[in-house]
Amino acid sequence: MSVQEVVENVYAVGSKDPRRPLFDQLMPLEEGTSYNSYLIKGKEKIALIDTVYPPFEQEIEERLRELNIDHIDYIIANHGEQDHSGALPGLLRKYPMAKIVTNQKCKDITIGFLPLKEDDYIIVGEGDTLDLGGKTLEFMMMPWVHWPDTMFTYLKEDGILFTTDFFGAHATNFDLFWDDDPSLVPLAKAYYAEIMQPFARIFQKYIPRVEALNPKMIASSHGPIYRKPSFILNLYKEWTSSDKKNQTIIVGVSMYGSTDQMVDYLTERLTEKGIKVKYYDAVHLNATGLASDLIDSMGLIVATPTVLTGPHPAVVMPIFLTNILKPTLKYVGLIGSYSWGTLVEKQVGEMLSNMRDTTILPAVLAKGTPKDADKKALDELAEKIKEIHSV
Repeated sequence: MSVQEVVENVYAVGSKDPRRPLFDQLMPLEEGTSYNSYLIKGKEKIALIDTVYPPFEQEIEERLRELNIDHIDYIIANHGEQDHSGALPGLLRKYPMAKIVTNQKCKDITIGFLPLKEDDYIIVGEGDTLDLGGKTLEFMMMPWVHWPDTMFTYLKEDGILFTTDFFGAHATNFDLFWDDDPSLVPLAKAYYAEIMQPFARIFQKYIPRVEALNPKMIASSHGPIYRKPSFILNLYKEWTSSDKKNQTIIVGVSMYGSTDQMVDYLTERLTEKGIKVKYYDAVHLNATGLASDLIDSMGLIVATPTVLTGPHPAVVMPIFLTNILKPTLKYVGLIGSYSWGTLVEKQVGEMLSNMRDTTILPAVLAKGTPKDADKKALDELAEKIKEIHSV
């Protein structure tokens, strides 16, 4: 990824990392990711919007040399996470007159992570501006995108909104811009699902702010620049909406087949009622697929045998993932089997403590293989689910 001109005197100087297999040692990356950084040359001052992940510090320095940059006045830190701020110390060594322009919370975070000093910073707040000479930067405080320190930077003359992680995608198969090619949607959705989903209600307030600004371009810290902002804005409207598909998810595991029998029976009953069922094998979990489907689905059913009174360890991860992502599900249910005793319902309930606005359906737990009474309980569960889907 060499230097690319976005508009006159605005340049993309970030890096692509196509071989990175995981993000945060958690999220599988289909094609790696990018760490976007932008240089803005005003008539009087020069600013850099965000930096890069530390292993790519040499690359950003090479691109700045390519542009014959002998000084930088300001480095804008929109977000303190180290894939965007990690190269700050090295760049300050190279450009010692530069100041980090950020908000107080981002300063507190970066100075905790990195060897930086108090006098390295200029603190800005909502609506503050920075005049570079024909290029004016305006700062918008947008906390919880997806940390409490995040802000956006708007380049007023060119209508470019730099949104840090908001509207991002872990993608490298792009040149610089992306208009309305649908092939990016799964990557952008997976990114939203795994990083942004817990803050959907907050974003319902932020999206209108972006629309009111009417930017000509949206430039995130990961993925391409959107020259048609409505493309990604409309997707975020859909993903943050409370509207759901007529679909439920079952994530489960079975040791000796009893729980599988319950899954098969419930799936048949729901399918007969016109409800699509998407099953995830907890042992070989596609966490990205599950996170993405949680955006659209009405509910989640956990299916587990009992292991020493508790849920099977394989279902703990998807339960934990659901709890931290806080999807706007209408309901959560539990089915499974046990032999001599079980505390599964209590323990799973405790693991889903964040799902306060979600209906918790009555658990159906069979002693051994499912009997007629258990199947009747599953019939009743399917009917309750149908009622929720019909509202």
